[in-house]
Amino acid sequence: MRISVDIGHPAHVHLFRNFILIMRRRGHIVYITTRRVQSIIDLLNIYKINYFSIGKKPDSLIFKYIYQLYSVLKLIYITIRYKIEIGLGVSMTLPIASKFTKMKCIGLDDDDKLVTPVFAKYIAMSDVIITPECLLFEKRGVNHITHKSFHELAYLHPNRFKPESTILDEVDLNEEAPFFIMRFNIFKAHHDKGIQGLSLKQKLVLIQVLKDYGKIFITTEREIEPELKNFQLKISPDKIHSLIHYATMLIGDSQTMTSESAVLGIPAIRMNSFVGRISYLEEEEHKYALTYGFKPDQFDEMILKIEELLKMPNLKQEWQKRRKKMLEDKIDITAFLVWFVENYPNSAKIMKENPDYQYRFKGQKSEDRIQ
Repeated sequence: MRISVDIGHPAHVHLFRNFILIMRRRGHIVYITTRRVQSIIDLLNIYKINYFSIGKKPDSLIFKYIYQLYSVLKLIYITIRYKIEIGLGVSMTLPIASKFTKMKCIGLDDDDKLVTPVFAKYIAMSDVIITPECLLFEKRGVNHITHKSFHELAYLHPNRFKPESTILDEVDLNEEAPFFIMRFNIFKAHHDKGIQGLSLKQKLVLIQVLKDYGKIFITTEREIEPELKNFQLKISPDKIHSLIHYATMLIGDSQTMTSESAVLGIPAIRMNSFVGRISYLEEEEHKYALTYGFKPDQFDEMILKIEELLKMPNLKQEWQKRRKKMLEDKIDITAFLVWFVENYPNSAKIMKENPDYQYRFKGQKSEDRIQ
């Protein structure tokens, strides 16, 4: 089978890297298309995943739409040139390209339509839309299929992830030492207009609150503020999840890293304007109590919650119990996607008629687990 995977964000490298490895191991030909974003390219190179670049996405909203046209044309060319049969991605480019080629498009999305309306409009053109079950209420049409998982479990499910303790040596800590990871976003996507995260003043207040409890590491989406330079985390990007695994807490205004921390069973605190509007994070917070979200006018409440958690005995043990409960409900989404793509379109019919079929992917054959 000839498959295309479209990657537009660093998190998508993690989302699909195990899928790519397994499918290639099984003899399928998998082509990767991506934007020329340094963090994406760095990860693809680290994991030795070859790729086609379809240009650099601009920051300007107007030029983003011009670039989108270019990327569609480039993807159409690649699809025809390499006779792609199935395209897979969290992508608004693949569905459009599929309408001008013989490629069938399987679109993944874990954001609510109200949060990313432009993206939702284009991904609706996919032959199949696959979302977490928490978005079942959106009723995206007859081509909508849901799974009992989170995107982050494609690479952080116990079948897929084993932390590397050597990361602690790199940051000069041991397993008993408390420390905090702070993750700050830049909010420049088309759906981020008017979105507010943590201000520099608030970040500095957080540092004052945390510094007496343990070491602080800061990672940012773009250039870090000069006032925060002394706390900048300098590790290879593929090691961040191992560091989160050993952290006391993650605090910031990022969606993805908050969810990564939550599914690893590490307390995650987030503040931005998206709070209350993203269903998978709402599920992680209100069903599994793995994370807490605060709106921009709730900074004082956020500080109180952090201080409350820091005084909580056996904090890590409690969060691991909560994680275990979450994992009991969820499937290994990588194993599910491998089956779904290999058996498409029959797999779509099976999931429509019997959604519980996916429960067989709570575990997986040893050949497809991490080694």
